[in-house]
Amino acid sequence: GVSEAMAAVRSFVEQVGPTDATVAIYGETGTGKEVVARRLHLASLRATGPFVALNAACVPRELFESELFGHKRGAFTGAVGDRAGLFREAEGGTLFIDELAELPLESQAKLLRALETRHVRGVGEAGEVPVDVRIIAATNRDLWSEVQAGRFREDLYFRLSVFPIVLPPLRDRPEDLGPLAAHLLARMAGPARRLEADAERALSGHDWPGNVRELLNVLRRASLFAKGELIAAPLVRQMLAASVFAHARPTAPPS
Repeated sequence: GVSEAMAAVRSFVEQVGPTDATVAIYGETGTGKEVVARRLHLASLRATGPFVALNAACVPRELFESELFGHKRGAFTGAVGDRAGLFREAEGGTLFIDELAELPLESQAKLLRALETRHVRGVGEAGEVPVDVRIIAATNRDLWSEVQAGRFREDLYFRLSVFPIVLPPLRDRPEDLGPLAAHLLARMAGPARRLEADAERALSGHDWPGNVRELLNVLRRASLFAKGELIAAPLVRQMLAASVFAHARPTAPPS
């Protein structure tokens, strides 16, 4: 992007990436929080180490501790073998925890201890083991509101917010639509590679509730149905109307 907002994000990555600081990334769904996390990792001295990602919303609440810290065989029903856990899988690299607000309070307390002591203990294990991991966390919620509501630990909030960054929604940086669209189309298979001028203007008239992820979906569909190298404005408008992010009913494919 060419906006001042994205220039600030790039500057943040350049300055904070080479450090070992914990980073909290805030932003709406689809703004690219994991992309920024990966850039921070690649800008760090840990770039040759693993980048391990966890989407906390996808893990059953009773398995968070095992997922993060591992377990011994037989520690609970279904534990048919030893598991190292994501902290140890990310040794020497970065552990990215997305949808951070989904962590249950008990797991938040254990995550805080791991951050402070740099040691973890798996479920059913007798002792702790040291870990060398950088933590980057992300959420689309207002964590301070979650703290006030009693759903997120205040001490963990402050421990994670040493270097916070807020990713701007796409509707607040319309000047980035053209460069983003060109970049995304160049990576797609198929003959369609460019937007007509009217098609680009059609993009700027949308408020993008799904942000960059929605833009990617719209361009994928438009590229699939385009006849030739150029994508016309009527096709873009039809794909926008069918966007699941806009809560519209799907339309029939163009004839």
